[in-house]
Amino acid sequence: MSNVIQSQKTALITGAASGVGFAIAKLCRSKGMHLALLDIDNDNLIKAKDILRDLDPRLQTEAYVLDVADRVAWKEIAGQIGASFADIDLVVLNAGKGYKPQTADKGRMNAWLDQEYWTKTFDTNVFGPLNGLDAILPLLLSSESKAAKSIVVTGSKQGITNPPGSNPAYNASKAAIKSLTEHLAHDLRSDPSTAHISVHLLIPGWTWTGLMGNVGPTSESDVKKPVGAWYPSQVAEELWTGLEKGSFYIICPDGETDRALDQARMKWGSADVYEERPALSRWEEGWKGRADQAIQADAKVRRG
Repeated sequence: MSNVIQSQKTALITGAASGVGFAIAKLCRSKGMHLALLDIDNDNLIKAKDILRDLDPRLQTEAYVLDVADRVAWKEIAGQIGASFADIDLVVLNAGKGYKPQTADKGRMNAWLDQEYWTKTFDTNVFGPLNGLDAILPLLLSSESKAAKSIVVTGSKQGITNPPGSNPAYNASKAAIKSLTEHLAHDLRSDPSTAHISVHLLIPGWTWTGLMGNVGPTSESDVKKPVGAWYPSQVAEELWTGLEKGSFYIICPDGETDRALDQARMKWGSADVYEERPALSRWEEGWKGRADQAIQADAKVRRG
């Protein structure tokens, strides 16, 4: 499957007003792509549209204010996008939120007693992409062109390693995203009529995004971030590399965690099941020493 980030192709990107979404939009624009930008933040969306349009005024740039949790709004905007663009080649379902329980400061158990926290998290992080697929997939399927197309869904390492703490809903939502994106990839490639549509799970590492204070389409030279965090542009470049390789799992390292350590942590977490260890043994008091020793040893071997 060829990389669809090419001149005169069109990318539709949610969460496009800041962070990883804006960085992907900038990358796509640098490659000569038309852009459909979607975000809930109207003010920053306008700024992002202006910045990206000015990079190449000859290319089409449209912006749509959207709460991805709103299924009806998704349908309306899909109709507008279908009328405005000849075709959609790349769909990036990137919008997400990291809500906190209202009483998170009162202990971990409060997360299990705050139904609104769970509902808001899943409405955005799970039903947001599902609503997007429901609205946009028909545009891809009805296209007369059978040229390569791609769908990218943004996941999280927390949906794989599942670290315990004050935000179990976020981890669970990203675990659901991993599962549904795997199913989507299998279903599309298994049908000859849709095999030209590839699916990819983008898994950022520690990235300085709007979830952590980097709000709006700012220049990265103006952003003060922790030393170990990646810039969103680095995630966008990793996406480019992953699409070039045809990778499904596009796992990004960061300044503190290299690829070998990521792999070792994921391997340990998966082994909890078949080794019959306690759930999340890596953080269990009686296991964490052994887990860390084994993970570091495995990472060292992977580094060669």
